Amino acid sequence: MKCWFSLICLYILACLPSRAQLTVDHPGQRLLIGHQLERYTGPGNPAFSTILSSSDFQPLNSAVPNLGTSSDAVWFRLPIKNSSEQDLYFLLEIAYPLLDEVELYSPSGNGSYQSIKLGEHQNFSIRKYKVPNYVFDIHLPRRAEKNFFIRIKSTEQIILPIYLSSERQFVTQMNNDSLISGIYIGIVLIMVIYNLFLFFSVRDRGYLYYVLYVLCAGVTQMGIKGYSFQYLWPSWPYFATKGPMIFGCLSGLSALLFADSFLQLKKNAPRSRRIIIIFIILFAIGTILALASLTQSAFFVMQVTTGAGSLFVLYLSYRIMISGYRPAKYFVYGWTVLLLGSVVFLLKDYGILDYNNFTSNAVQIASVIEMALLSFGLAYSINILKQEKEESRLRELAISLENERLIREQNMVLEQKVSERTHELKESNASLQMTLTHLKEAQSQLVEAEKMASLGQLTAGVAHEINNPINFVTSNVAPLKRDIRMIWDTLDEVERIAFAPELSDDEKQLQIKKFKDDLDIDYLKTEVDFLLKGMHDGAHRTAEIVKSLRIFSRVDEDTLKFADINEGIASTMVILNSLINNTIEVEKKYGDLPMVECHAGKLNQVFLNIITNALYAINKKFGDNGGGKLGIETGLAADLSSIFVKIADNGIGIPKNIQERIFEPFFTTKDVGEGTGLGMSIAYNTIAKHHGRIIVESEVGEGTVFTLQIPIQQKN
Repeated sequence: MKCWFSLICLYILACLPSRAQLTVDHPGQRLLIGHQLERYTGPGNPAFSTILSSSDFQPLNSAVPNLGTSSDAVWFRLPIKNSSEQDLYFLLEIAYPLLDEVELYSPSGNGSYQSIKLGEHQNFSIRKYKVPNYVFDIHLPRRAEKNFFIRIKSTEQIILPIYLSSERQFVTQMNNDSLISGIYIGIVLIMVIYNLFLFFSVRDRGYLYYVLYVLCAGVTQMGIKGYSFQYLWPSWPYFATKGPMIFGCLSGLSALLFADSFLQLKKNAPRSRRIIIIFIILFAIGTILALASLTQSAFFVMQVTTGAGSLFVLYLSYRIMISGYRPAKYFVYGWTVLLLGSVVFLLKDYGILDYNNFTSNAVQIASVIEMALLSFGLAYSINILKQEKEESRLRELAISLENERLIREQNMVLEQKVSERTHELKESNASLQMTLTHLKEAQSQLVEAEKMASLGQLTAGVAHEINNPINFVTSNVAPLKRDIRMIWDTLDEVERIAFAPELSDDEKQLQIKKFKDDLDIDYLKTEVDFLLKGMHDGAHRTAEIVKSLRIFSRVDEDTLKFADINEGIASTMVILNSLINNTIEVEKKYGDLPMVECHAGKLNQVFLNIITNALYAINKKFGDNGGGKLGIETGLAADLSSIFVKIADNGIGIPKNIQERIFEPFFTTKDVGEGTGLGMSIAYNTIAKHHGRIIVESEVGEGTVFTLQIPIQQKN
């Protein structure tokens, strides 16, 4: 029982927190002193005065403490004792550049402490020692013991590889680190320049993605080592804290794009490609979070996405490799080496492996090997592509030779068949020529029939219009002849009375007056004037009709000339006046139009055809009853380069199913004998030759509107 009690007491004493003291006795040492640190475990964010008097410190007992992430500042106490007989001067080095704030409190005598603050939140130029790590001067008097306090704050993981070394030891170590990092940077630049040159040579996007990946990965590694802050943006603390996360996300994103192109996921793993897209989106989100200063969230997204994405891409590349895609083996080897290097680096951070030059640079070494393997893989894929192209070229050459042989063998057969077909074609050509002649004759007859129909309609209208004024003239001829005869009789009687010798002057005047009164000479004058005026009006009306007919036909104009469209429409309305009875209301609205370059006679034929159809539709709907309306409007189009003619009626309308067919030759809805079906076809072709167009708007039972758009000036 006594023995067991003694063992229990010893175990309890061993578990109690103890204070480890660092003892130094000469300046030539370089000591890793993480296990000598004591962490403050008290509450809240205390002030330094509270820390100084607090006893809530626990030893870390780890060579390189890994404290994870914390939103609060972390305090440490470092007791150091000089056991030698001389004053010692050391450099305290915290070899982890990714800490936001590092503040050292050193005793300066009389119980007071002096504070020195460094970190990525300050410009790099304020540092005494121009190195990426955080370095402080330590002075230890002989046979003295001092307590140093360290305050650390970081949004990323807090890892504390902390050294106490002499200045010579420190310079030697920094030179070694700079040499390794310089070699790494040189390799990265060589890979970037070489593969960028290959990209411009072969124009393969895989090389571009590889260059972006190598560049971003290199900047990320240099950011982790602190060299990016030192050389790239020393006066930009904001980017010093965000840069590793931003470039880490961009490195992962470009690596996924490279994997997609190199492994040809679109062909080799189309369904898995969707998961790659999800990882790309997550890396983009991590970049956005870092830029938005949500640093811890961005760090978490980057770590999780990098880990999951790396394992998934490794699995995917292995599956593609075993499926037979040979270049994938380089990707598998390179990615495996990189993951092993990352595992070694993480095991070092968590204290499982020793903190040395190999473990601290494991990621860089693995990254260099991976870059080389991926570069070899790209070259290998290009060689495979060249080989496939060469094989394809040889296959095409063999096929070409075979085709040439077949062509030679078939030429004789083809020549025989060609001669036979030539004879048949000659016979067919003669038959087609005869058929074409018959078709031209039929076409000429149909066009002549349409012309005769239009001419008959034109003749009927002109005859009706001329008949009225001519009848008016002929009906006035007989009364005028009678009145003139009476005038001649009056002159003869006046002459007889004037030369009668037996009558006196008074008697002559009395007889002449009596004769004039009996004849009613005043009424005779009035009637003669009225008859002459009527004959003059009839002759003038006839002349106007003849003028309108000449304007309508334009027989003297075979070339393009500038004409008045309003005048042409008016002449057309004169010719069609016989078809417009008193039951149809005509509304004319002529705009102020410029002279239009056109074939005026052909356009008048278009107006005649469309207005005739409008009158036909009105008569079909209303017959002899009132209510029919015909509207004609002209004006300048909105673009000022063309004019429009709008012809509207309230007739029966055109059904939707035949509106697209009204311009087809020989298509008509009129009864047999009422139309040939060529009128609207001729109208459409005429407007098309004038580079215009016809717009049809119609509703069954409501009416139809034809809008003609004609350019003012024709283009050659």
